[in-house]
Amino acid sequence: MRIERLQTAWDIDVRFVHFPLHPETPAEGLTLEQLFAGRGIDIAASQARMKGLMDDEGLPYGNRTMTYNSRLAQELASYAITRPGGDQIHDRLFRAYFVDGLNIASIDILIGIATSIGLCETDCRAALTSRHYREAVDTDWSRSQTLGLTGVPAFVVGQNGVTGAQPYEVLRQLVEQSGASRR
Repeated sequence: MRIERLQTAWDIDVRFVHFPLHPETPAEGLTLEQLFAGRGIDIAASQARMKGLMDDEGLPYGNRTMTYNSRLAQELASYAITRPGGDQIHDRLFRAYFVDGLNIASIDILIGIATSIGLCETDCRAALTSRHYREAVDTDWSRSQTLGLTGVPAFVVGQNGVTGAQPYEVLRQLVEQSGASRR
């Protein structure tokens, strides 16, 4: 994938930053038809485009029909990265949402995802129910807004960024312009 190529070629640290993608979505989710109602979006064409982009990156992509609120998933990810092996959470959440179509607003589903990578069920449940990581996600959301990000994925280096699925060359230029050193 592009990010791994960048990490191999450049001395950079990669950190996931959370973004408020449709934060108004209710916990039970919305169909894609509901989400895009009145916006003139061809859902089938958009899905086909996304499938092509994912295929180009070697990523799986299902035929999802729903969107879910990702706020709790982002809070879980903020907790998970503080634990050994927790960085795997990003790939698992991606798969749950984009491939398996799971409701990532459900605490029970999130706990299942977390325990599948070896995280403690009790600790994850406590992190989610206490909302201890709410502030970390709020900070990320604020940074996203400050940087003018409007969608995902977004790639930020220093104070510069690009939004959307970008070719490797665009990301390489972003890294180069930041002054990163080659490995």
